[in-house]
Amino acid sequence: MENIEESSADEQAPTLPERGLFHVWHSAGLSEHLCPERVLLSRPVLQAALGENHGLLLTQGGQVYSFGELLWRDLRIPASAPLLEVSLLGKMVIRVAAGGFHCGALSEQGNIFMWGENTAGQCGLTEKGTVTNITVSEPCLVSVVDSEVVPPVAVRVVDLACGREHSLALSSRNEIWAWGSGCQLGLVTNTFPVWRPQKVEHLACRNVIQIACGAYHSLALVRSLPVQNYNNHSPLEKKEQGQSAYYSVTEREELTTADDAQYCPLGVELTEVTTGETSPRRRCLRRSLQPGGRSAVSSLRAISCPYTEDGNSNTKQMNIPVGGNREPDGRADPPTQIDGIPKSHPLSVWRTNKNPSLADERELHNLLRKLSVHSTETQQSHGPGDSDSLSSHTSDDSCISLTPPTDLFTSSYKDELSNKSQASNFSSSPLGLEEGRLCLETERKALQGQKSSSLTNLNQKGKTAANRRRSLPGTPTHGSPRRRQLCVCRPSSAGQTQAAAPEEAGDSLPSLETEVWSWGRGSEGQLGHGDQLARLQPLCIKSLMGEEVIKVAAGSHHSLALTAQCQVFSWGSNMCGQLGHVNSPVTVPQQVKLSEGLRVWDMSAGQSHSLLLADGDCVQPILLYCGQQQEPMSAQSERPHQSERSCQRSPNRAENYRVKPTVLPFCIEMGYISTVCSGGQSCALLADCNVMGFISAIHELASSERRFYCWLSSVKKLLLTPIRDRESLCPSLGEPCMNLFSALCESFVRLSVLIGRHSTSLSLFLHDAQGRDVTSFPLLTHTDYFLDVYKEYCSAVGNFQVMGGFHSLQKLIRECLGSQQTMFAQLCPADQSVSGDVDLGSLLYRPLQQLHQYSRDLLKLEVCYDVSTIEYQSLHQCCSQYESLSLSLLKKKNEAETTLSFWKTHSGRNTEVLRLPQRRVVCESSNRSLTLQNAGRFSNHWFILFNDTLVHTQFSTHHVYPLTCLWVKPVTEDSSGLYAIKVTCPEENFTLVASTPQEKNKWLRSLNQAVDQVLGGAGPGSSPGMTAMSRTASYMFTGEGRFKDAQYTGCWLAGRVHGRGTMKWPDGRRYCGNFKNGLEDGYGECIIPNKALDKLDTYKGHWRDGKIHGFGKYKYSNGEVYEGCFCDGQRHGYGMLSSGKLAKTSSSVFIGHWIQDKKTGYGVHDDFTRGEKYMGMWLDDHRHGNAVVVTQCGVYYEGTFKENKMSGQGLLVTDDDTAFHGEFSDDWTVNGKAILSLANGDCLDGLFSGEWSTGLKVVGTYTKSVFDEPENKERNTLFRLGQYVVPADQRWSCVFDECWSRLGRDAARGGERTAAWENIAVTITATRRHSPDLSRSQSKVLESLEFIPQHEEPVTTANYDSIRRYLIKACETPIHPLGWLVETLVTVYRMTYVGVGSNRRLLRQAVQEVQAYLTHFYSIVRFLFPGLPVDGGIIPDPPDSPSKNRHNSSTAEQGALVVSCSSLLLPLLLPRLYPPLFTLYSLQEEQKEAQYWEHILRLNKQPDQSLLTFLGVQKKFWPVWVSILGEKKQIVSNSKDACFVSAVETLQQISNTFTPSDKLLVIQKTFEELNQEVKPMLEGDFLWCMDDLLPLFLYVVLRARIRNLGAEVSLIEDLMDPNVQLGEIGLMFTTLKACYIQIQGETTT
Repeated sequence: MENIEESSADEQAPTLPERGLFHVWHSAGLSEHLCPERVLLSRPVLQAALGENHGLLLTQGGQVYSFGELLWRDLRIPASAPLLEVSLLGKMVIRVAAGGFHCGALSEQGNIFMWGENTAGQCGLTEKGTVTNITVSEPCLVSVVDSEVVPPVAVRVVDLACGREHSLALSSRNEIWAWGSGCQLGLVTNTFPVWRPQKVEHLACRNVIQIACGAYHSLALVRSLPVQNYNNHSPLEKKEQGQSAYYSVTEREELTTADDAQYCPLGVELTEVTTGETSPRRRCLRRSLQPGGRSAVSSLRAISCPYTEDGNSNTKQMNIPVGGNREPDGRADPPTQIDGIPKSHPLSVWRTNKNPSLADERELHNLLRKLSVHSTETQQSHGPGDSDSLSSHTSDDSCISLTPPTDLFTSSYKDELSNKSQASNFSSSPLGLEEGRLCLETERKALQGQKSSSLTNLNQKGKTAANRRRSLPGTPTHGSPRRRQLCVCRPSSAGQTQAAAPEEAGDSLPSLETEVWSWGRGSEGQLGHGDQLARLQPLCIKSLMGEEVIKVAAGSHHSLALTAQCQVFSWGSNMCGQLGHVNSPVTVPQQVKLSEGLRVWDMSAGQSHSLLLADGDCVQPILLYCGQQQEPMSAQSERPHQSERSCQRSPNRAENYRVKPTVLPFCIEMGYISTVCSGGQSCALLADCNVMGFISAIHELASSERRFYCWLSSVKKLLLTPIRDRESLCPSLGEPCMNLFSALCESFVRLSVLIGRHSTSLSLFLHDAQGRDVTSFPLLTHTDYFLDVYKEYCSAVGNFQVMGGFHSLQKLIRECLGSQQTMFAQLCPADQSVSGDVDLGSLLYRPLQQLHQYSRDLLKLEVCYDVSTIEYQSLHQCCSQYESLSLSLLKKKNEAETTLSFWKTHSGRNTEVLRLPQRRVVCESSNRSLTLQNAGRFSNHWFILFNDTLVHTQFSTHHVYPLTCLWVKPVTEDSSGLYAIKVTCPEENFTLVASTPQEKNKWLRSLNQAVDQVLGGAGPGSSPGMTAMSRTASYMFTGEGRFKDAQYTGCWLAGRVHGRGTMKWPDGRRYCGNFKNGLEDGYGECIIPNKALDKLDTYKGHWRDGKIHGFGKYKYSNGEVYEGCFCDGQRHGYGMLSSGKLAKTSSSVFIGHWIQDKKTGYGVHDDFTRGEKYMGMWLDDHRHGNAVVVTQCGVYYEGTFKENKMSGQGLLVTDDDTAFHGEFSDDWTVNGKAILSLANGDCLDGLFSGEWSTGLKVVGTYTKSVFDEPENKERNTLFRLGQYVVPADQRWSCVFDECWSRLGRDAARGGERTAAWENIAVTITATRRHSPDLSRSQSKVLESLEFIPQHEEPVTTANYDSIRRYLIKACETPIHPLGWLVETLVTVYRMTYVGVGSNRRLLRQAVQEVQAYLTHFYSIVRFLFPGLPVDGGIIPDPPDSPSKNRHNSSTAEQGALVVSCSSLLLPLLLPRLYPPLFTLYSLQEEQKEAQYWEHILRLNKQPDQSLLTFLGVQKKFWPVWVSILGEKKQIVSNSKDACFVSAVETLQQISNTFTPSDKLLVIQKTFEELNQEVKPMLEGDFLWCMDDLLPLFLYVVLRARIRNLGAEVSLIEDLMDPNVQLGEIGLMFTTLKACYIQIQGETTT
């Protein structure tokens, strides 16, 4: 034996050397004679299952052993030498189950293996067998396949249970699958046996946690539905779920005519169905029952009416629905169970319908009469000797298998229930006629007045009627809910479910919100519904609702339920006292009477006994037994074999049995028992040896937690619930304390639920011998949640105590306790119970002691592991956390008690206003230990330090200083000898003087620690003076100043607002942004209400010293929007103002220069209402100086303005080229000498007066133009455009000044280059920090711009490329100062030359403005990169430099690179300015373009050869062949668009480019393509001459058909780099220009 134990220990983990010790004994014997037999195996036993006369053992490694009477193999194996199931080797079995005479095993992959008796199909249709198999001798695979999905999928099974003639499986989707025979399957079928596993559709949408099988009944532990399940559904959803959309909760209750726990919803009749050959074990028995040698199985069918009025049979059937009556129209009543209503919230009304339908009564009376006659005839045909009662307790009907709960873990709620209909026919295994008679009697009595059935106690009915169901039992359905759209909350394929209402403690803690469902035979009341009737479908046991059942067990004809409060409920057969009580009735669950101090945490049920595993006075568990007691086994073995299997199946009460569970003495010798199991008349247990104290520590922890939860439940039941339900509670406490008491009750319930779930998980941990991993302890995996719940509970108790709530409850507590003082004394500590005082406060503080218990138990587990293991580290860390929290909460308890004492001592009206639930006293200076510096002689200063405030009380007034905004600093001792502490507040500073150095240190330490704690800092460990100077807090300003009555939330620094925060004023003002030294500084957003307009002014931008300063956007309440620069709260610098209603249809827009909130300097004003655009100088919001005005009618004016009017000399040009030059006195008003030039050349010279639009009065000379008149240069000078225009280099200086400012320079006058680069880096870095939503590409660009390039080095071609790339990135990033400059220049350019500004006479100004942009821009770039040469300068480079002729620059000589502002910056700027600029060019060349395009269309009508001849192209240049898609084709006389195709296509790309350099590159490529096509036609070297090149290139230009070619040529000519004008590219451009001029002037036909 020692050798075996040692070998077993070697195979186990080092920390668990001996576990899984299996002991078995016969239950029907005297307890003093019992001697459990230990089964010795080489491996630890992980699970055991007992059947009628056999058993199964599962050992470590997945091996399965059998023992007992193996009738399917004709073997009898002693328990001491079990037989290894060889066929299961390698299957990795994780669970076994034993039925009456068959077995089951479950593999790790979720596969089921069955063997044993198969007469009723309980072993299923195995792969190796057929339907005719009576027995299955070897384990065979039984496939569970869900055929309702396409394609069918295999179901993974996680639990297995076996009964007498049926088997159940629990899938990973929390669904039940059944096979075998009988109503205990819960299937909608009329064919038995059921050979293949089928889903129990009635529970398909529910979360089943555990299953158990009795002889002929089944149990399921089901997760309750969420409370809001029913009430949250719309009427349509309720109707889809089979519930009336028009019934309220009360109306649904009124539809119930009787308690369905007493009313049988099924009527039954008996028929005979032949099943064929039975097993040898029961052949003689079956033959004695059925003459002729054939065995028969009774079948249960739906009620039918086989008679008509004339007595003939009729095939029409009437089905009675489950759980409800029928309405007169034939519809079934909706289910009467209220979905989701917890017991703790009972409805105010529970009524029944007193007036059932008369038609319904008449129909049921007729049915009962006919059915009673039929049943009587059936009884007579069988005779008295053929009765087949279900109440047998012999071995033939023994209990089966019980499996422990395997999935009590949290999983999904099924939010919707399908509307299930009753099937027409049902069939089951044998059912006695007595049940049919009882059912009919119950139905008849229910119709005669809804009185209680004789089988049920009226008191029990009232008790169960008060319980409210949380689920609807429903009715059967023909289709799987998987096919229904209502069942949308299906679990995942892996068995994990999504919680519709997530549990508080996470997914790994069991749920206590459970229900028990039962179905099958109920002749002994084993279903628990208050009757002895069968149930074809699962039905919820109402009386167990809210009892927190965590496990169910099924005996032969009785059932057990274990609750989280360690209570056991039992019901069913009690012939041998196996229920553990003598209460009546036994048809509903009754609590087992246990001795005081016993807490059951495991149980099992056999044929006629129950076995309980409980906690006692010591840590080691004890065994309790109740049930049959017979003579020793030796006497029973001498009985004839026939007497054991008597044909009489009605039970007789045992002569010797025990009702009250008693302790089995030998359990002390078994060690630490982890699991018990029962079956037939046998009992077994699994025990562990305590090695290194590991097992005892786990048991101690679990036992302590169960005891703690029982204590919490008792306190809630005896005190909190009665007090809360008292009507006098609110008057006794008052509203504030009432709210605190409600919060206390809620936190107590939350703690209680957590402890209950935790204790349940620990009990399951003891069962699970396979996965004993301490790191999976909830105390370790959910440490934070445990700590939070305890903290919340301690705070709730302390808050209620501080406000004097417990003192107010004293009288109410005495009234509630009444005669239960003794029970209350058992809950109180020893010292309190002796005194007799009811101290609820001390009682409610008792749960905090459990934290220390956690620490002790974890410490015991910790010593079982090596220091280097993960287990040790996890245990050690959590042990420290729980111990630390225990000490911390103990301190909080003392603080609450001290605070309560303080309020009692200093009670009064003045101090009562300071009394708050969360406030605790730290220290106070009532002994004059602290006073105010320079206080008066007769002044009285009292300082009270709370955990959240410092209160200064003087006589009847007090000042409150929040600790979140309190800065404490010790004052260095000087010659004055004062022990001073300086206190800084947001609006006040003062100095405290202590009486002694000790008092100073005490107050300084207390103040710093209190501030640290309120800020979430170090707390008790902080040192004086170490409190953070910078913090985040909220404060309400009360003193005079800008922030009066404002609420601030944000950052502070040494008593001043500093950093990011939000300031809110009572009048609606709000600022959110940065502060510095108590003022707004940096970027911020502000809202200012405008009371006159009842709208808001909003500003987003920069601030400085409390004023708007910098760039920002201001939206005014009158609809105006200003975006630009500010200075000291005024618009100053560049800015754009949009005026109009809500800025949607702005009447005008001004963009330009501002000085002190007024328009001053150059600006553009676009008046949409008048259709005019002003571009010129401003002074004090008035137009003043040179300017240009254009109108939407095409009128162009340039001249001088004075005081907002046209004044002085000016030039006016209309759209038809009429020009006027003269004196203006007002807008469009002429007064003085002027010259008017008409479009035809005529001229009028004289004195003009009048308004231009209405008519002019002229006194002067009219001159007619002459054809050969010489040019008048003086007159041409007068009408020259641009003489009154603001010079381009003087425009938009404000934009460039702002860019210089952003670089840290005062325009172009001063500043350091290094500071400019630092400003750029800081700006980009700050933007990255405050913009978390940037894309990856944007982040990379900003990251590259953060690095300061090498700007001090001399510029070469190598780093010139890096400078160019840097400028490209910078100009594409608006955050960069250069990017902002480019974006702003584009804005002002478009505002100037788009819309009304699209006047062709503005072209010269627009071109000059672009050139001015380049000049200013290049000066900024040269400031950043001083190594760049001046405009047009040369960068030396080695001769082999690859940068020649690149980047739009030219080479002046070999090895030199010419750099200009146009070559470097024009590619960055012009593409964005191109649309308005090219539009002006097109307007300017509009007339010439019309002529050009007309000639293009006319000349392109000719074929290629004709056109070449017309243009004078020599024939040697004519192509003869053309390649089309790789095939050469000859060019004939009528060919068109076939010559020089590549050159034509290349030239057409000129319209897709923007910069002159790119357009010149296209021209160059065109010449290269032309040269490549001509070269094959010529021999030797060929040099072009212009006489040959021009006609050929002219052909290419004609065939290219380029629109607006004149505008393209003009743009290139105006903006091209001067360095390339005289080179090869310049010559090519001249050729293109010559072609355009020739095409335009072509007149030949």
